[in-house]
Amino acid sequence: MDKYVIKKGLTKSKRTLVDESAGCSDTGSLTEELSGKKCKKEKTGSLLEPTYTWKRICAENLSCDYTSLFNRAEANEIFQQLEKDIVYFTGDLSKVKVYGKWHNVPRKQVTFGDAGLTYTFSGITLTPKPWIPVLNRIRERIQLATEHSFNFVLINRYKDGNDHIGDHRDDEKELVPQSPIASVSFGACRDFIFRHRDSRSKNSVRKIEPVRLELEHGSLLVMNFPTNVYWYHSLPVRRKVLTPRVNLTFRKIIQ
Repeated sequence: MDKYVIKKGLTKSKRTLVDESAGCSDTGSLTEELSGKKCKKEKTGSLLEPTYTWKRICAENLSCDYTSLFNRAEANEIFQQLEKDIVYFTGDLSKVKVYGKWHNVPRKQVTFGDAGLTYTFSGITLTPKPWIPVLNRIRERIQLATEHSFNFVLINRYKDGNDHIGDHRDDEKELVPQSPIASVSFGACRDFIFRHRDSRSKNSVRKIEPVRLELEHGSLLVMNFPTNVYWYHSLPVRRKVLTPRVNLTFRKIIQ
């Protein structure tokens, strides 16, 4: 499993950010280091241009890119701001429908986004709250780093390792076809596991090894097409984790 794990201490190279022509191999898997990319100056007026060193994570029909989006000081500041400013859904909006039955969500969640958007999953339709400064700061950094725009974010807060999310795919009909999903993490480092749709049970005919990552404080994982067509992902229970984690998945929703 070590070959799938994102490791610290990446060095910069002179290669391009992403070699789209190469893509990911249909067989096997790899974790490939890609180059640092300088971004345009942020609107904050910073004199330094951030440089990102990307890791490409590939398997059969899985294509993801991973980088450290914020340094530790920035990540700490943003995490504290999120804890202060974010008010999560309660009542019926904090439940999901699974096999016809309603269950309390084993985490806290809320959505923000452009006016007029809606997002439906697990039997509930969510209307996003208006953007707030801390979320715009994160969104602008993502857009500078990836050159993709996003108009919606789903925020999940896991109070400790008992809070979790099961196998699922982000493949809702509201998403712009083939658009990437940008997942930013703050707080506790948690395991993040991909499982191929043809190899999720003990009786599966195909045996495709799961891909296991560790999503660190201030990191960005970009899930590219067709990852969410073929692969489920989850954040499993980890009882030894005692501190909270906040994850923000930025998406592009059809207007």
